[in-house]
Amino acid sequence: MSKNIRTPAVDQLFEAILSLKDSEECYIFFEDICTINELLSLAQRFEVAKMLRNQKTYLEIAEKTGASTATISRVNRSLNYGNDGYDMVFARMKNINTSK
Repeated sequence: MSKNIRTPAVDQLFEAILSLKDSEECYIFFEDICTINELLSLAQRFEVAKMLRNQKTYLEIAEKTGASTATISRVNRSLNYGNDGYDMVFARMKNINTSK
């Protein structure tokens, strides 16, 4: 049974994140709200997801990112059975990058 993440506190956090205007504001906010290791773990998972979508092997991903096979497997499970959040963001990032 998964925990319900839709709480007023999480709503407030997402509102705060959505209020950030640029990368520099993201760095400022996330350095305050996360430990360095937490932030690096999030970035690592995002990189793992990109590499999985680009058909990289677990071995290639582990070597490049330093992620454990357990982390890679969890990210892969999210990509295959999750809410399509990664793919939504990847599509938007692709549109942003191609429009520049």
